[in-house]
Amino acid sequence: MRTKSVKQNKINVITLGCSKNTYDSEVLMGQLKASGKDVVHEQEGNIVVINTCGFINNAKAESVNTILEYVDKKEQGLVDKVFVTGCLSERYRPDLEKEIPDVDQYFGTTELPLLLKALGADYKHELLGERLTTTPKNYAYLKIAEGCDRPCSFCAIPIMRGKHVSQSIEKLVKEAEGLAKNGVKELILIAQDLTYYGLDLYKKRNLAELLENLVKVEGIEWIRLHYAFPTGFPMDVLELMKNEPKICNYIDIPLQHISDNILKSMKRGTTKEKTTKLLNDFRAAVPGITIRTTLIVGYPGETQEDFEILRDWVQEMKFERLGCFTYSHEENTGAYALEDDVPEEVKQARAAEIMDLQSQISWDLNQEKIGKTFKCIIDRKEGQHFVGRTEFDSPDVDNEVLIDAAKYYLKTGDFVNVVITDATEFDLYGDPVQ
Repeated sequence: MRTKSVKQNKINVITLGCSKNTYDSEVLMGQLKASGKDVVHEQEGNIVVINTCGFINNAKAESVNTILEYVDKKEQGLVDKVFVTGCLSERYRPDLEKEIPDVDQYFGTTELPLLLKALGADYKHELLGERLTTTPKNYAYLKIAEGCDRPCSFCAIPIMRGKHVSQSIEKLVKEAEGLAKNGVKELILIAQDLTYYGLDLYKKRNLAELLENLVKVEGIEWIRLHYAFPTGFPMDVLELMKNEPKICNYIDIPLQHISDNILKSMKRGTTKEKTTKLLNDFRAAVPGITIRTTLIVGYPGETQEDFEILRDWVQEMKFERLGCFTYSHEENTGAYALEDDVPEEVKQARAAEIMDLQSQISWDLNQEKIGKTFKCIIDRKEGQHFVGRTEFDSPDVDNEVLIDAAKYYLKTGDFVNVVITDATEFDLYGDPVQ
C-alpha cells in the first residue's frame, strides 16, 4: 500500500520597514531554526510570515500590498498559510482582521511566543540574543532597547512599540560575542532612542558604559551609533568615540526640524539655538565626525518662513548625511488634532528643495575625499564592482565605495585601505592600496 508522503513545510519570513524590524525577523528565524523548522528569508516557502511596518503612509501601503499579494497567492494555492506580525498588525489589528480576513492570524509586536506556537514551534528563553542574521556576514544590528518614552507629536512608535525598555549590558555583550564568533565585524547599535539607554535599568544614561564593554569583544572592529535623540544626549559618549578606534566617528541623530515654532509643536523639547550648539559640540569633541540626520517638511502649520529657516540652516550646518521626508498625518498621535494644512505638492517641493541642496553639499564634501585613503569594509560584489564602506557610512543609507572588480580581487567582509580616485554626490570610487 502506498503511504502518503508528509509535506515538508518551509517558512518564508518577509521583512518590511526599518532595521529594528530586520532584527525582530532574525530573532524569530533563530527561534524557528532552534525548533527544527525549515526557515528562509524572502525566498520561496509554503508558509509566509510578513513582518510589517506601520510608521507612515508609504510604509503602511507597502505592508498592506504585500499582505494582499500573499493572500492572493494563498487563494491560488501557491502558499498554504499567511501570518502577519509587526507594527502595522500591532496598530491596526481589528481593521486588518475585518478588511483582510483571509490572513490565517495577526500578531502584535510583543507576541513572539504566540506566533511561534502558531508556527508549531516553542519559544526558547535560553536562546536570548541568538538569531539568524539576514544582513551580509560582516555586519549586524544590535538592538539595545525597545520602545520610546518621548512625546513627539508626529510619531506613532510609542503606540506600536510601547515604553522604553533597555536590554542589560550583560545580555548585549553576550549577544555581541555570539555575533563576533559568526564572523560579524561591525555592530550597528539601534533603538528607538539610544540617548535614553540605561535610564530604566541603571537610573542613568548609560550608553558610554555599554560601549566600554562592547569594545572589549574580540573580533568586533567597528561599532556604529544609530538613532540618538538630541535632548539629553550623554556627552561622555563623545570622549569615548574620539579615543576608542573601534567606535566609528559617526552618529545618526534625527533632528526633524529647526524652526522653534515647529519644534515646539512637535514637542521635541529643544530649540534651534540648543540644537546648533549640540552639533557644534559634537564636531569640536570629535574632529571629522560624520553626522547623519533626518528632517520632516510639511508638518501642520509649517509656513514658508519656517521652511526657509530650515533650508538656510541645512546650508549652514553642511550635514555629511541627510534624508528628508514629507509629513504623514498619523491617527492617535498628538499632531493628528492639528489640521494637515500644507498641500501635498508643497510638501513634495520642499522635500525636493532640501535634497537638491544636500546633493550639492554631499558633492562638495566628497570631492574633498579624492586622493585620501580610507579604511573600508567590503560588503559585497555587485556587477563590475566590489562595494565597500568607510567608517563614515552606514549600510543602505549612505555613500558606498566602488572598486573595479576587473582590476582587483577582494574578499567580502575584509577591511581594505582604499585611496579615493573619483567621487559623485553619493558614491566614491577608489583603488586598494597594495
